[in-house]
Amino acid sequence: MRVCCSAPAAGTPLAAWSPCVRTRARETTKAINVKSSTLMQLALVCASLATTLHAAPFAYVPNEKSGTVSVIDTATDTVVRELAAGKRPRGIAIDPAGRHLYLSEAASNVLLTLDTDSGALRASALGKSPEGVGISADGKTVAVAVEESNSVTLIDAATGAQLADIKVQGKNPEHAMFSPDGRWLLVSAEEAEQVDVIDVAARRQVGAIAVGLRPRGIGFSPDARRAYVACELVSTVYVLDLATRATVASIPAGKNANGIAVHPSGKQVYVSNGADGTVMLIDTARNAVTATIAVGKRPWNMALTPDGSKLYVANGRSNSVSVIDTAAARKLSDIAVGQLPWGVAIR
Repeated sequence: MRVCCSAPAAGTPLAAWSPCVRTRARETTKAINVKSSTLMQLALVCASLATTLHAAPFAYVPNEKSGTVSVIDTATDTVVRELAAGKRPRGIAIDPAGRHLYLSEAASNVLLTLDTDSGALRASALGKSPEGVGISADGKTVAVAVEESNSVTLIDAATGAQLADIKVQGKNPEHAMFSPDGRWLLVSAEEAEQVDVIDVAARRQVGAIAVGLRPRGIGFSPDARRAYVACELVSTVYVLDLATRATVASIPAGKNANGIAVHPSGKQVYVSNGADGTVMLIDTARNAVTATIAVGKRPWNMALTPDGSKLYVANGRSNSVSVIDTAAARKLSDIAVGQLPWGVAIR
């Protein structure tokens, strides 16, 4: 879990402090009417803030039409910052330390690496119309589904260099997600009735698993034995066995099912239903829907907090993010963000 700011070393010039540190220090200095603004006093103030003020992760929301990323403090469920992110940010992933965001930018056909503290950007070239972004559990490799080349591009997270461009069978691939053990990439595509399977080490497609028409969101069980895939045009979630590469169950969902999020316990899966404006809760032991929760218009991609207590849902046509209490299976609030929010990443 990443804290908002940390105290600078003694003697560090004020100009060298991170924007977060400077902002928190100024606000706190003003609030408690500290008349002396020595570096030592401000450092102590910020150190105290770092340990007591912010223990919750941040949720990052790419707004495709606004060209921004909204930063939500999950402790207060308020937007605390807006980051510039090109013209059309879509897919999003975040590294395990929460220091870098990886965003597909459809207007320039690049992968943007965004520093979450400074807002600095680095661009890596991709094919035309990049979409979903995934990151390996070790944070070393980023995968991007590229629609017009019908491929998945692998990028070195540290350097931004392209490692491979892997062709897939499905047309207009949308999501490319690593299994938790890092062995496989599952790829969904708009014009497909299968999920393509890429061997990460071999860097090639090695199989496909039949599902319904237009697979969208993909999520994995924590043990990497199962995958859950939402298929939009048949409004169904398919349960895949990765060992046998076969579908073992199909679960009726709402209309235009698309986003998937798997609870850290592996006991619940959430699916967003674009046309219905709902999120459904699936019990994985029974492979059955146990709750339906109304959210905003065209709910799309989603993410859970690391402890699984809250689910954040991007509502594309409401320009909002709905927050769901997972224990109670009810909506807590709607948070206004930019235009056409595509998804959520949390760390």
